[in-house]
Amino acid sequence: MIRVMLPQHLRTLARVGAEVQLEVQGAVTQRSVLDALEARYPALQGTIRDHGTLKRRPFLRFFACEEDLSHEPPDAPLPGAVASGAEPYLIIGAIAGG
Repeated sequence: MIRVMLPQHLRTLARVGAEVQLEVQGAVTQRSVLDALEARYPALQGTIRDHGTLKRRPFLRFFACEEDLSHEPPDAPLPGAVASGAEPYLIIGAIAGG
C-alpha cells in the first residue's frame, strides 16, 4: 500500500482525510501513484496535473523522504520507503505572495 498525504483543498474535493492509501500496480513512480489516485478519486482529475499535458499544476509540490521530487521525471522510481508504505508521498500546496 502506498500512503499519500493530501493538502486540505484536495481532501475537501475527494472527501477524504489527510492520508489515503492506494494499491499501485507495477513500478511505483510519481505517474503510477497519481494515476492510481485519480482513478480512485475522479474528482481530483485535473487538479494535481493538467488534463492534457499531465504536468504538475503550479503551486503544488511533491515530496518524499524529505526530498523535493517536484521536478523529477514522472517515471523515475520513488524511494523504497514510499514503495513499501513506510513513508508517505506528500502533495503539498505551495505558498506564494509577497
